[in-house]
Amino acid sequence: MLPESEAAKCLLAVLGLLWVARWVVYLACDVLGGLRKFVWARVWEEDLPATYGKWAVVTGCTDGIGKEYARELASRDMHVLLIARNIHKLTDLQRVIKEESPGVMTEVVLVDFSDGTGVYDKIAPFLHDKDVGILVNNVGVNIKPPRPFKDVSEEDLWPLIHVNVASVVGMTRLVLDGMLAKGKGAIINIGSAASGNPLPRAGVYAATKAFVDFFSQSLAWECRGTGVTIQTVRPGFVSTKMINSYTKAFTKPRLLVPSSSTFVASALPTLGHSDHTSGYWIHGCQKEAFYQNQQRTQHSSDKTVHASIAWNPEEATPLCAMTQLMSQSTHWIMFLFGPTSSGIYPPLT
Repeated sequence: MLPESEAAKCLLAVLGLLWVARWVVYLACDVLGGLRKFVWARVWEEDLPATYGKWAVVTGCTDGIGKEYARELASRDMHVLLIARNIHKLTDLQRVIKEESPGVMTEVVLVDFSDGTGVYDKIAPFLHDKDVGILVNNVGVNIKPPRPFKDVSEEDLWPLIHVNVASVVGMTRLVLDGMLAKGKGAIINIGSAASGNPLPRAGVYAATKAFVDFFSQSLAWECRGTGVTIQTVRPGFVSTKMINSYTKAFTKPRLLVPSSSTFVASALPTLGHSDHTSGYWIHGCQKEAFYQNQQRTQHSSDKTVHASIAWNPEEATPLCAMTQLMSQSTHWIMFLFGPTSSGIYPPLT
């Protein structure tokens, strides 16, 4: 028999090997999952009209991510119903799509989702007799500048909730029954990385995006086996009009902060491959970095809220280590260019 010390060493060695093997298996699964979502899905593109239906509906489509979803869906031979509140931008986008995708039909609906529930009665007739295959719930707003909740006015609060929360529910109700009846369709709900943790001075915005996340995941479970796909997209920083209205730091697209067109070109092919995604592989790395640091969400010394987000680790890649430092630092300036310009969350008392 081995001496007790040797037996203990062997036991520890076996445990260590098992831990390493477990880590390698998880890493391999993460890498393969990332390749499937962000590489293979772009190589073997789906026929979207055949898979889901002939028409796509995109809300908040005149700028940023929504605009690029509309253009990308049109380029994939889907007719597009464009819904927004600016008629000039709507007609400009309609013209662009007709030039880029001549065989595609487009229609526009002029509504302001901040007006409340009455807008859905205006939208419903445009959906009648259309084979709606994909709905992109993209429309969203934020309160500018960021401020404590006690300083948010009624005029700012309820439009935010109508646009960011009610629009997702209202538009989903308009199209879901038809999709279930024909046994196919997809609803893409655009959330945000901000939904992961409390976000002081943008707390209502973060909460609305958390609603989108949980509503989407619940609906995805309910729609299992029906042929209807519910996808949650939670992007990190994308160079959009909304982000640029807070800071000029992300005006110029780059690898870590993609343009809207780069982001959507990456996100749309993940439809049918992932129900819950960052949409962009770098943002997937950031998600893993935040996930690894989620235990550090509160400093015991001064009760300052840490900005790390409890990410879903399913999209991790080996590059996570490269982006961890950037992930921890960039989130601190998210929506923080308000009364306090230091870039640090104020202590909570």
